[in-house]
Amino acid sequence: MNVGIIGSGTMGSGIAQVAATSGCQVKLYDTNQAALDKSKAALEKVLTRLVEKGRIDSAEKTRIQSHITYINSLKDLGDSNLTIEAIVENIEIKKAVFSELETYMADDAIIASNTSSLSIASIASALKRPERCIGIHFFNPAPLMKLVEVIPAIQTSEAVLKQATQIISDWKKTVAVAKDTPGFIVNRVARPFYGEALRIYEEGIADFATIDWSMKTIGKFRMGPFELMDFIGNDVNYTVTETVFTAFYFDPRYKPSFTQKRFSEAGYLGRKSGKGYYDYSEGAVKVEPHTNETLGQAICDRILVMLINEAADALFLNIASAVDIDNAMTKGVNYPKGLLEWADEKGIAWCVEQLDALYDSYHEDRYRCSPLLRKMSALNLKFH
Repeated sequence: MNVGIIGSGTMGSGIAQVAATSGCQVKLYDTNQAALDKSKAALEKVLTRLVEKGRIDSAEKTRIQSHITYINSLKDLGDSNLTIEAIVENIEIKKAVFSELETYMADDAIIASNTSSLSIASIASALKRPERCIGIHFFNPAPLMKLVEVIPAIQTSEAVLKQATQIISDWKKTVAVAKDTPGFIVNRVARPFYGEALRIYEEGIADFATIDWSMKTIGKFRMGPFELMDFIGNDVNYTVTETVFTAFYFDPRYKPSFTQKRFSEAGYLGRKSGKGYYDYSEGAVKVEPHTNETLGQAICDRILVMLINEAADALFLNIASAVDIDNAMTKGVNYPKGLLEWADEKGIAWCVEQLDALYDSYHEDRYRCSPLLRKMSALNLKFH
């Protein structure tokens, strides 16, 4: 199978590695030759490390490398059966690239976008054959993360959805099919992990380190919200939040935080700038959390129930199936367990009580309980 990748950044290069490892002939396109050279060097480094660790042998390394060709002409993607775009999150740029790309490709070739939150229907509208367009959203780093969200637009044909799902499954990835709504599954459901943590900080309940400690020690998350925002980059995370908030017609559940906005404006972007919610400079004093079990449990419960509520609402609105929602969060962002599974463990009635208590305290629509949770509690039902 011939696969084209547009964009040789971290994501595009990672997807190229996945496809090449699975035996596809890959053409990696970028307008910037320096970026292509950097991608090729990065792959050499990654594969050499895998050889050193005994994960692959030198013959496999050579095979993977030989399956990737680096190109700077879009026309050279004309023989691709599937082309995946992984460029800047600008819908007009994506539409312009897709419009040109279509003129070179066969009528039955699939054109996909790796966008994390933009409308697939809007991107597809740039094509003369919009039924061939679909969202195929990998998570970073693509070779390691098991989940791929597959997002059909309203124009996407059933045949293209079926073919794309099969291809990604053949690449040994877990597919979660999601409706074409802002943030799809993961970037929508995960918003409270950051947003509610920021709100707890802004209310003066706890500092960054204590909130992170609560989520890691009690919730068993691999990283706390502030550590993770520093890792992602405050500018990137804030932009995603703002995009989702705007796309959902300013639903208060997705309201961005002034704290994160100010950190972004100050250039405190996290690890990449040397300072974010934590100071990463050499010799910086590590901030110790307040390891109060009662406070930690309250923080963890509040963030967790908001995440569960978001997952339940995604199911209520048919964004994805319960299995796909839980798979998305465990395999896409490494949550310790699926949120709907977690809801079953904690008890649906407990979830409703927690949310109603928050709503009673704040009287903000942010804390409204999903109708699905309320209905399931009344009927004593479980998700799984």
